[in-house]
Amino acid sequence: MIDLHCHILPGIDDGPATLNESLELARIAASDGIRHMVVTPHIHPGRYDNQISTIAPVLQKFKEALLEHSIPLTLSMGAELRISAEMIGMIPAGKIPFLGEWEGQKVLLLELPHSHIPPGSDKLIGWLKAQNIIPMIAHPERNKEIINNIDKINPFIEQGCLLQITAMSIAGRFGSSAFEIAKELLVRGWVTVMASDAHNASHRPPILTEGIQAAANLIGDEAALRLVKETPEMIVLANARF
Repeated sequence: MIDLHCHILPGIDDGPATLNESLELARIAASDGIRHMVVTPHIHPGRYDNQISTIAPVLQKFKEALLEHSIPLTLSMGAELRISAEMIGMIPAGKIPFLGEWEGQKVLLLELPHSHIPPGSDKLIGWLKAQNIIPMIAHPERNKEIINNIDKINPFIEQGCLLQITAMSIAGRFGSSAFEIAKELLVRGWVTVMASDAHNASHRPPILTEGIQAAANLIGDEAALRLVKETPEMIVLANARF
């Protein structure tokens, strides 16, 4: 399996603080059947001021640690970019890593605030598309505005955005509201990929199998597996060779 969204790098955001904690997450992921992870540290201007230049050296050291500890896991670089006005300057400057490509467009993992959908989001999506970038909306099932009214996701679908749900959401571990929205998005056929959004070993581990089983109960085994195998592999193929 391929995990397109995880916070596994040490000391770079609100994921693991130490290398040992990161290695523990890597072992959990490998044991769950994950063979490749796209590391997606937060880029949230003013809170997590990451960019390619800060992510790359941490990623390289962690790759070396995986080899040293014989953990069968490969990695490539991405980021979870919080939607903001600052991104309009950061993207043309080449500071933001992409997950890979989708139908010739660069795929950007884009995070909405948990509390609401910022006014003008549709204009930012339009600007991204004009740059040949397709947004993948991270965990929309956990956005409170969408939880209160699932139709709030419609403008993103109409603009061609991809959607990533969290495995723990459909497994019921983020509560009933996130579960119901994730379920409805799956049934509507709007979910592109499922990922772990892992942050730690205790509460948010890099486990996909629980989510796959829950999704399979709704959309069937083949469609559920596609969310963690064929589709994410197609996206990351431009960034990582298997």
